[in-house]
Amino acid sequence: MLPRMARRCAALVAVVAVVAAAALARAAAAPGSPTFVEVYQAGEAGYHTFRIPAIVAARDGTLIAFAEGRRAGAADAGDIDLVAKRSRDDGRTWSALQVVGDDGANTVGNPCPVLDRTTGTMWLLTTRNRGSDRERDIIAGTSQGTRTVWVMKSTDDGRTWSAPVEITSDVKRPEWTWYATGPGIGIQTRSGRLVIPANHAEQGTETAAGIHRSHVVYSDDHGAHWVLGASADPGTNESQVVELSDGRLLLNMRNHPPKTENVRMVATSADGGRTLTPARPDPVLIEPPAQASLIGLPPGRRHARPHLVFANPASTKRERLTVRVSEDDGATWPIARVVHDGPAAYSSLVALRDGSIGLLFERGDRSPYERITFTRLTLAWLAAGTSP
Repeated sequence: MLPRMARRCAALVAVVAVVAAAALARAAAAPGSPTFVEVYQAGEAGYHTFRIPAIVAARDGTLIAFAEGRRAGAADAGDIDLVAKRSRDDGRTWSALQVVGDDGANTVGNPCPVLDRTTGTMWLLTTRNRGSDRERDIIAGTSQGTRTVWVMKSTDDGRTWSAPVEITSDVKRPEWTWYATGPGIGIQTRSGRLVIPANHAEQGTETAAGIHRSHVVYSDDHGAHWVLGASADPGTNESQVVELSDGRLLLNMRNHPPKTENVRMVATSADGGRTLTPARPDPVLIEPPAQASLIGLPPGRRHARPHLVFANPASTKRERLTVRVSEDDGATWPIARVVHDGPAAYSSLVALRDGSIGLLFERGDRSPYERITFTRLTLAWLAAGTSP
């Protein structure tokens, strides 16, 4: 009896092992299974922390991954440089770190790049402030300086960059205090307009932290001049913009100050960013709050309809970096998959040459700010996931 039972148990264990091995093999061989490449890691090149990722594809397909290199600590103020790395193989390998902006002990940050497809020029809007001035001091009017806005360009696919040119007076109103470009990326519309999402704080008594709004700036002359566009309703903040299938712009915005329950706010523009509809919540897009990323994918070989792709930490905390897909201009988000279940925060999406999606995002094991990682995702892999 016992030998017979032992043989049966052994056979059952063998069957279970074979089934488990087959399942693992199928998972490993699943089409589009993402791999992760660490682009920036805390402590690299003498920087304490890297934050605020932004990624853009140059005209030749080269990827440029921007970040803030924070010298002495993880705080938003201090000695902060703007850094970049380039990849010529769709994110599999990356170049050495390049310092794009350095203002001594001061802060250079909030990278927001956009490619002009007509000229091939890459434009990079950034902000600056004294390293000793914290955001709350700038908003309160007790800082030594203020937040200024600058633009740079590259005509060689991100290898070199022009000297920065200040455009503060063109895109910032006198009563505005804090100001941030992006963070993330801008877009070029089908009409050729370059559009940069941004946000600011206004002097006011709505809260002790001032009145916060998202806004856009744009250029109709290939980056030669930049114009201030519309501002969104109070309570909005870091934003990303995309062009919808009917030509309208969709501005997707973070809540600030935070509420008891936080979801993304959205508004549309039918005139390229000159005006915006009232902001409304998208109840599906929960947030801690934090920054999020958003891109549009035109119809292609693998999908007949345009798609929107959205990424953010879909939780009440900065964790569970989730990518969602919409096939109806953001009306619904039926596809969602968690890319990193642990601590995660800001991100930036990019469309790759082979039809896949690149994701550059902050993540870690104990903190979201341990490293900035790149991964490649496919629509098929995303669609095979389970909504969080």
